[in-house]
Amino acid sequence: MSDSQQTDPAALAQAPAAPRPPADEAQAPAQPPAVEAQAPAEQGPAAQDAPAPAVSAPQTPATPGAHDQNVPAPAPAPDRAVTDGSAPRRPRWWSRPEGPVAGHEALVPGPRDGAGADGDADAAEEAAADPRYDPWAARPLQGVDRGKAEPRRLGFRQGLVLGLGVALLAGGIGGYVGVLAERQANTRLELPQAAPAADKGRAPESVAGIAASALPGVVTLHVNGATSSSTGTGFVLDAQGHILTNNHVVHGARTITVTFSTGESVAAELVGGDTGYDLAVVKVTGVRGLRPLALGNSDDVEVGDPVVAIGAPFDLSNTVTAGIISATGRPITAGGDKGDGSDVSYVDALQTDAPINPGNSGGPLLDAGGRVIGINSAIRGGDGGDSSDQQRGSIGLGFAIPVNQGKRVAEELMRTGRATHPVIGVTLDMKYSGDGARVGEEGEAGKPAVTAGGPGARAGIKPGDVITKVDGVRVHGGDELVIKIRAHRPGDPLTLTVLRDGSERTLEVVLGSANGS
Repeated sequence: MSDSQQTDPAALAQAPAAPRPPADEAQAPAQPPAVEAQAPAEQGPAAQDAPAPAVSAPQTPATPGAHDQNVPAPAPAPDRAVTDGSAPRRPRWWSRPEGPVAGHEALVPGPRDGAGADGDADAAEEAAADPRYDPWAARPLQGVDRGKAEPRRLGFRQGLVLGLGVALLAGGIGGYVGVLAERQANTRLELPQAAPAADKGRAPESVAGIAASALPGVVTLHVNGATSSSTGTGFVLDAQGHILTNNHVVHGARTITVTFSTGESVAAELVGGDTGYDLAVVKVTGVRGLRPLALGNSDDVEVGDPVVAIGAPFDLSNTVTAGIISATGRPITAGGDKGDGSDVSYVDALQTDAPINPGNSGGPLLDAGGRVIGINSAIRGGDGGDSSDQQRGSIGLGFAIPVNQGKRVAEELMRTGRATHPVIGVTLDMKYSGDGARVGEEGEAGKPAVTAGGPGARAGIKPGDVITKVDGVRVHGGDELVIKIRAHRPGDPLTLTVLRDGSERTLEVVLGSANGS
């Protein structure tokens, strides 16, 4: 029996005695009913688990006053079969009440044994006249109706555990359903997007079109020297593997590695270089499918023309930038670390605002047709501060060697490994602070300032003359005069305007040739 089904003995301990029947009923021949059991009062811990008293079968007549005593009821006897041929009937001491009691059949006193039909009527009158106390009417009696299963009641702890389990299960199911709903909502969320273009190509004159066409012919150079290493850019000149770059990129190289836009890397060897022009040629062998870049004409370039620069700034290979031609004929010098001028580069440069940074050196500057019009060589950086090794970035002032000059020098380097310089055969006074380029009074090592029999001497140039114009274009110093001369080929004629003794005169000179370094 469960905790909820145990009978409380205390509730049955002091049940009131049933009233004594009237005199007419006491004289009836029927057998009197058995005395209802009265549970003893609770005595100690053993009384807490005392089972409910059993119902007794009909007994012999009890003595008067038996209802006033607390006598335990004997165990119930099974139904006896009737031997007189009549149908079996249930014990008549207990019978069903007229109305049901909350899921159980309460027991009430029935007619006495042997009374028959009259006994039943007498019992009904007796029950109506003298209702007896039913100690089991308020509590269900286990085992009375074995055809119905008594529901099991859970204790507080079992109920709490069951409730928590149900709550956790419900929460888990709810969370899982929520996650599914969220995923489905996220899956269904789509932002508007343009449909893929049917033609993914770009116009050949666009920056993307120029880059797509030129990148296969641009390479990145990694150079290791005796004391340092550097990174630069170059581009393919022909199918034989010649590559043009800046001389300062490969100067003093022990090993040169060329990496193509596909990522393939091969070793290269130096063919030749020239410090004065800051140009060099290297060569790779055993490489198939080279894509040489087309060379344009730098003399046709106008200010404002769009340009595209390709290189590896700070070792970021295949970087593409765009801009315009900001100026032409910019006289610039680069190098000069030795102090004697032997490592100074003189360039009549193209100026561009296309971003050029360290690592772009030697890369191509392309026009709108994808043709090379310059070789990126130098930049004018911002204030680098006090740190001498701080790398400076682009401020929109980049300079490229005109491709016409680069083409001539590259051809000479490929043929002989050396380049020639056009000269006029005079020594300039680089300390002169006035306007123009002044011819010195004395040359190097005590030699004459005007080389005897040279182009200048034949044209009539004398020591102390100040050259103010070249082909009608004013020059403001010795560097500019060298740059203007080197922009031409040996053998080209030039017209020089010379200031002598306060008066100007015009001289015609044919440029000579000197071997470069």
